[in-house]
Amino acid sequence: MARLRDIYKSEVAPALMAKFNYKSPMQIPKFDKIVINVGAGDAKDNSKVIDNIIEEISLISGQKAVPTYARKSVANFKLREGVKIGVKVTLRGERMYEFMDRLFTFALPRVRDFKGINPNGFDGRGNYSMGLKEQLIFPEIEYDKVDKIRGMDITFVTTATNDEEAKELLTLMGAPFAK
Repeated sequence: MARLRDIYKSEVAPALMAKFNYKSPMQIPKFDKIVINVGAGDAKDNSKVIDNIIEEISLISGQKAVPTYARKSVANFKLREGVKIGVKVTLRGERMYEFMDRLFTFALPRVRDFKGINPNGFDGRGNYSMGLKEQLIFPEIEYDKVDKIRGMDITFVTTATNDEEAKELLTLMGAPFAK
Protein backbone atom coordinates (compact mmCIF):
# COMPACT_ATOMS: atom_id res chain seq x y z
CA MET A 1 0.00 0.00 0.00
CA ALA A 2 2.78 2.39 -0.92
CA ARG A 3 0.38 4.35 -3.07
CA LEU A 4 0.87 7.77 -1.45
CA ARG A 5 4.65 7.45 -1.27
CA ASP A 6 4.73 6.72 -5.02
CA ILE A 7 2.39 9.63 -5.69
CA TYR A 8 4.67 11.89 -3.66
CA LYS A 9 7.75 10.89 -5.65
CA SER A 10 6.15 10.97 -9.10
CA GLU A 11 3.65 13.84 -8.91
CA VAL A 12 3.83 15.90 -5.71
CA ALA A 13 7.58 16.57 -5.53
CA PRO A 14 7.86 17.79 -9.15
CA ALA A 15 4.74 19.97 -8.74
CA LEU A 16 6.13 21.58 -5.56
CA MET A 17 9.53 22.07 -7.24
CA ALA A 18 7.88 23.93 -10.12
CA LYS A 19 5.47 26.00 -8.01
CA PHE A 20 7.97 27.27 -5.42
CA ASN A 21 11.04 27.42 -7.74
CA TYR A 22 13.34 25.38 -5.52
CA LYS A 23 16.97 25.27 -6.59
CA SER A 24 17.63 21.83 -5.08
CA PRO A 25 15.43 18.73 -4.67
CA MET A 26 16.43 18.74 -0.98
CA GLN A 27 14.34 21.92 -0.49
CA ILE A 28 11.13 20.13 -1.45
CA PRO A 29 8.96 19.73 1.68
CA LYS A 30 8.14 16.19 2.75
CA PHE A 31 6.42 14.50 5.65
CA ASP A 32 8.57 13.83 8.68
CA LYS A 33 6.05 12.08 10.94
CA ILE A 34 2.42 11.87 12.03
CA VAL A 35 1.62 11.96 15.75
CA ILE A 36 -1.72 10.66 17.04
CA ASN A 37 -2.58 11.72 20.58
CA VAL A 38 -5.54 10.84 22.82
CA GLY A 39 -5.99 12.50 26.20
CA ALA A 40 -8.10 10.69 28.78
CA GLY A 41 -8.83 12.65 31.94
CA ASP A 42 -11.02 9.87 33.32
CA ALA A 43 -8.05 7.46 33.23
CA LYS A 44 -6.83 8.68 36.63
CA ASP A 45 -9.75 6.84 38.26
CA ASN A 46 -9.76 3.70 36.11
CA SER A 47 -6.51 2.25 34.74
CA LYS A 48 -8.35 -0.07 32.30
CA VAL A 49 -9.32 2.99 30.23
CA ILE A 50 -5.73 3.47 29.04
CA ASP A 51 -5.49 -0.20 28.01
CA ASN A 52 -8.66 0.15 25.88
CA ILE A 53 -7.37 3.33 24.24
CA ILE A 54 -3.97 1.75 23.53
CA GLU A 55 -5.73 -1.17 21.85
CA GLU A 56 -7.93 1.11 19.71
CA ILE A 57 -5.12 3.47 18.66
CA SER A 58 -2.87 0.51 17.86
CA LEU A 59 -5.61 -0.88 15.59
CA ILE A 60 -6.09 2.49 13.88
CA SER A 61 -2.40 3.26 13.37
CA GLY A 62 -1.00 -0.24 12.80
CA GLN A 63 1.68 0.42 15.44
CA LYS A 64 1.79 -0.08 19.22
CA ALA A 65 0.73 3.04 21.10
CA VAL A 66 2.43 4.16 24.32
CA PRO A 67 0.86 5.74 27.42
CA THR A 68 1.66 9.31 28.40
CA TYR A 69 2.12 10.34 32.01
CA ALA A 70 1.27 13.47 34.00
CA ARG A 71 4.37 15.64 34.42
CA LYS A 72 3.04 17.63 37.36
CA SER A 73 0.54 17.13 40.14
CA VAL A 74 -2.53 19.36 39.84
CA ALA A 75 -4.75 19.39 42.93
CA ASN A 76 -7.73 21.00 41.18
CA PHE A 77 -7.89 18.09 38.72
CA LYS A 78 -7.10 15.47 41.40
CA LEU A 79 -4.08 14.53 39.31
CA ARG A 80 -0.79 13.14 40.62
CA GLU A 81 2.58 13.21 38.94
CA GLY A 82 3.35 10.00 37.04
CA VAL A 83 -0.28 8.89 36.52
CA LYS A 84 -1.20 7.63 33.03
CA ILE A 85 -3.45 10.26 31.41
CA GLY A 86 -3.20 9.66 27.69
CA VAL A 87 -1.90 7.68 24.75
CA LYS A 88 0.24 8.63 21.77
CA VAL A 89 1.78 7.00 18.73
CA THR A 90 4.33 8.42 16.28
CA LEU A 91 4.18 7.11 12.72
CA ARG A 92 7.06 7.40 10.28
CA GLY A 93 7.92 5.95 6.90
CA GLU A 94 5.60 3.42 5.29
CA ARG A 95 3.13 3.30 8.22
CA MET A 96 2.80 7.10 8.07
CA TYR A 97 1.83 7.06 4.39
CA GLU A 98 -0.49 4.10 4.93
CA PHE A 99 -2.28 5.86 7.79
CA MET A 100 -2.54 9.10 5.79
CA ASP A 101 -4.06 7.22 2.86
CA ARG A 102 -6.67 5.52 5.08
CA LEU A 103 -7.46 8.81 6.85
CA PHE A 104 -8.03 10.80 3.65
CA THR A 105 -9.80 8.13 1.59
CA PHE A 106 -11.81 6.08 4.10
CA ALA A 107 -12.11 7.73 7.51
CA LEU A 108 -12.74 11.43 6.86
CA PRO A 109 -15.53 10.84 4.30
CA ARG A 110 -17.33 8.83 7.03
CA VAL A 111 -17.60 11.92 9.28
CA ARG A 112 -21.17 13.12 9.53
CA ASP A 113 -21.83 16.37 7.57
CA PHE A 114 -18.21 16.40 6.37
CA LYS A 115 -17.37 19.52 4.38
CA GLY A 116 -13.58 19.27 4.57
CA ILE A 117 -10.87 19.72 7.18
CA ASN A 118 -10.18 23.13 8.69
CA PRO A 119 -7.54 25.01 6.67
CA ASN A 120 -6.57 27.08 9.74
CA GLY A 121 -4.81 24.28 11.63
CA PHE A 122 -1.27 25.30 10.63
CA ASP A 123 1.24 26.42 13.27
CA GLY A 124 3.30 28.90 11.24
CA ARG A 125 6.22 26.51 10.80
CA GLY A 126 4.72 24.12 8.26
CA ASN A 127 3.00 21.63 10.58
CA TYR A 128 -0.72 20.86 10.52
CA SER A 129 -2.88 19.69 13.43
CA MET A 130 -6.46 18.51 13.35
CA GLY A 131 -8.85 17.00 15.82
CA LEU A 132 -11.36 14.19 15.41
CA LYS A 133 -14.38 13.91 17.66
CA GLU A 134 -14.72 10.13 17.55
CA GLN A 135 -12.66 7.05 16.76
CA LEU A 136 -15.61 5.29 15.13
CA ILE A 137 -14.90 6.81 11.70
CA PHE A 138 -12.03 4.35 11.24
CA PRO A 139 -13.16 1.05 9.70
CA GLU A 140 -10.85 -0.94 12.04
CA ILE A 141 -12.93 -0.01 15.10
CA GLU A 142 -15.98 -2.15 15.84
CA TYR A 143 -18.87 -0.14 17.24
CA ASP A 144 -19.93 -2.85 19.72
CA LYS A 145 -16.49 -3.05 21.37
CA VAL A 146 -16.14 0.70 22.06
CA ASP A 147 -16.52 1.56 25.76
CA LYS A 148 -16.63 5.34 25.24
CA ILE A 149 -16.44 7.65 22.25
CA ARG A 150 -13.15 9.53 22.38
CA GLY A 151 -11.57 12.13 20.19
CA MET A 152 -7.98 12.37 19.07
CA ASP A 153 -5.48 14.92 17.83
CA ILE A 154 -3.56 14.20 14.65
CA THR A 155 -0.46 16.25 13.83
CA PHE A 156 1.27 16.16 10.45
CA VAL A 157 4.91 17.23 10.91
CA THR A 158 6.55 18.34 7.66
CA THR A 159 9.89 19.76 6.60
CA ALA A 160 8.11 22.76 5.03
CA THR A 161 9.35 26.16 6.19
CA ASN A 162 5.98 27.93 6.08
CA ASP A 163 2.25 27.25 6.05
CA GLU A 164 1.77 27.89 2.33
CA GLU A 165 4.23 25.13 1.38
CA ALA A 166 2.73 22.73 3.93
CA LYS A 167 -0.83 23.37 2.73
CA GLU A 168 0.19 22.78 -0.87
CA LEU A 169 1.95 19.55 0.15
CA LEU A 170 -1.11 18.29 2.02
CA THR A 171 -3.47 19.32 -0.78
CA LEU A 172 -1.41 17.51 -3.41
CA MET A 173 -1.35 14.43 -1.15
CA GLY A 174 -5.16 14.39 -1.10
CA ALA A 175 -6.10 16.25 2.09
CA PRO A 176 -9.74 17.37 1.70
CA PHE A 177 -9.54 21.01 2.88
CA ALA A 178 -12.80 22.94 3.29
CA LYS A 179 -13.32 25.62 0.69
